[in-house]
Amino acid sequence: MLQETAAAAPAAAGGNNAAALQQMGFDHLIQNFDFMGWIVFLTLLIMSLMSWYWIIINAIKNMRLKGRAERVVTTFWETSNAQDAIRYMEEQPRSEPFSKIALDAAQATAHHQRQDGSPLAESLSRSEFVDRALRQAVTRESLRLEDGLTVLATVGSSAPFVGLLGTVWGIYNALIRIGASGDASISAVAGPVGEALIMTAFGLFAAIPALLAYNAFVRFNRITNNQFDTFAHDLHDFFATGSRVGENGR
Repeated sequence: MLQETAAAAPAAAGGNNAAALQQMGFDHLIQNFDFMGWIVFLTLLIMSLMSWYWIIINAIKNMRLKGRAERVVTTFWETSNAQDAIRYMEEQPRSEPFSKIALDAAQATAHHQRQDGSPLAESLSRSEFVDRALRQAVTRESLRLEDGLTVLATVGSSAPFVGLLGTVWGIYNALIRIGASGDASISAVAGPVGEALIMTAFGLFAAIPALLAYNAFVRFNRITNNQFDTFAHDLHDFFATGSRVGENGR
């Protein structure tokens, strides 16, 4: 009789361990969510969807910008006729920033010429008027590059803590259930605690792509903003004096 009892004990322990492992799955976690668990899970899901939306949108936008930037700038300077160059800029897509900066400079120059002899022309020289227009254009296009970066930064910094909140809440509820049942064996503890730790993993899965993408986009924007400034300085020289620095004229 004692041998049968001793043989049954390992079998029962193995069965309890197997049952505990089955309780650590995602399906079991979803089925046992309470109100707070659903709030944390849905928050992390929304964060992840929002971050991936902006990752895809910005990746496509940056690839297009990078592919067109050199061609647009080079074509503008290689076009011998200024009117043809401006016409080429007008044909570019609305999302192309370098052409919009050049068009703002051209429009500011044309507007200042039409106001020759007016109080505007007397108070601001052509150089100052074009410089102001270029500054506004560069600032506008730089701000457009930052679309979605706030979302990525927020998700990257806060998603792990949201997941940790879900873990703490899950462990708290698991301890309450264990205390009520009076069973503190490893088979009773492993399942609920393992499920709670999954919420931390959800937070990391949402945060890591957002953080990596944010750093990559910030670096790309820094390089692009430097290109904006260089192009704007050349445009200022061209529209204010009729030629770029180092050139005899066009």
